[in-house]
Amino acid sequence: MKTNPSIRTAKILVVDDSPDALELVKRHLAPAGHAIVTAPGAEEASRLMEDTAFDLVITDMKMPRVSGLDLIRHIRTHYKAVSILMVTGYPSIGGAVEAVRLGAEDYLAKPFTKKELLDAVEATLAKQRRRILGPPTAPAPAGLIGESEPMQAVFNAIEKAAAVKANVLITGESGTGKELVARAIHYQSARAAHPFVPVNCGGIPESLLESELFGRVKGAFTGATETRAGFFQTGNKGTIFLDEVGETSLAMQVKLLRVLQEKEICMVGSARSQKVDVRIIAGTNKNLQGLIAGGRFRADLFYRLNVINIDLPPLRARGGDVLLLVRYFSAKYADEMDRPAPQFTDPALENLGRYSWPGNVRELENLVQRLMAMTDGDVIDAPDLPAGMRTECFPQQIGLNRTLDQVEAEHIRQVLDRSGGNKSQAAKVLGIDRKTLREKLKRSGRLFRKAPVQDLRNPEE
Repeated sequence: MKTNPSIRTAKILVVDDSPDALELVKRHLAPAGHAIVTAPGAEEASRLMEDTAFDLVITDMKMPRVSGLDLIRHIRTHYKAVSILMVTGYPSIGGAVEAVRLGAEDYLAKPFTKKELLDAVEATLAKQRRRILGPPTAPAPAGLIGESEPMQAVFNAIEKAAAVKANVLITGESGTGKELVARAIHYQSARAAHPFVPVNCGGIPESLLESELFGRVKGAFTGATETRAGFFQTGNKGTIFLDEVGETSLAMQVKLLRVLQEKEICMVGSARSQKVDVRIIAGTNKNLQGLIAGGRFRADLFYRLNVINIDLPPLRARGGDVLLLVRYFSAKYADEMDRPAPQFTDPALENLGRYSWPGNVRELENLVQRLMAMTDGDVIDAPDLPAGMRTECFPQQIGLNRTLDQVEAEHIRQVLDRSGGNKSQAAKVLGIDRKTLREKLKRSGRLFRKAPVQDLRNPEE
């Protein structure tokens, strides 16, 4: 079937409690080139939206538990750029007005023809295009790669943060590029001619962190044989990036709060304070509000740091950026190794595009470097990838004598292995919270230790 070249293809989430309705919409839209993902209810849709950037959500209005109108409220509260098309088998003027009032771009009554659906989708996407094309797209700062909508939002946030003096808190999973964003803000700001000082708060022992940050005077403690400036003095008139600020102790948080409030520091061993002119950008992969609730992070420090928040998307939510990054890192390491950049086959790229990337951009960069070092020739194919990144062509042969608990325990173990043991990332992939994961791990501990090898094979073996 030929498609209209004027229609922009999009990633569309279809939400309906009727499997037949989901199949019908998918059958109508997929041939037009749209990528279709389906969800049987609003709760499932909200979980999918946490990890995937959708252009359009098509939702039924009447669904059990959570209605389509409630889903529209949720989307408009949490997702600024997503377009919404409401469909319903119970059309009414009041329902249409309410859906549009809550944020839907259009309203379509069931039953509809294929043409009516395609026209409604195109009209909704056209409104989105006009909205997106309004303000100019911010250019990607040096070192940051991405064309996806989540990264465009990050680039715009960097540009705005660089134009003001406010403190910035950069949040995101490990490996998403928080230091690169902090550097981009600094080098686009009025402080660009002065130092950028990155500090890994989690990598410096607590006993040394204060003197590293604020400096020390000679004789302040055993081993302090000379007066030495700290990071805040070194970064005067510039920017200091406090990475993993959530790792600092409550005592250190009090001292950081004083710097933010008074713009002055006191060297270890000195009774005199001194003024500093430093912009503070902090980064964390932890949920600081959760730490506040647990009494492990000061709320007043959080609010001082979180004047501007830039939340970096995980790589799995960035769509085609994965392939852009593969090309970028291939060229980078080809230059370092003085060799041609390798050719990635379509099956290899398809597998990389489907992988969940628990280690994010850092994991992808390490993989490309390792593949180029260890693969013979200039072509990288799917068999060259680690086993955990390859899609199985055949169903896994598991014994039918296994219990549901054993199958669940094995799946959890595989997700944990792929996540490098990171329980937060594994819980996100599994679609459960950390508490539920801990309970399942505790209940399944015996299964992890004693899972019979023969159950992974054919029952006849």
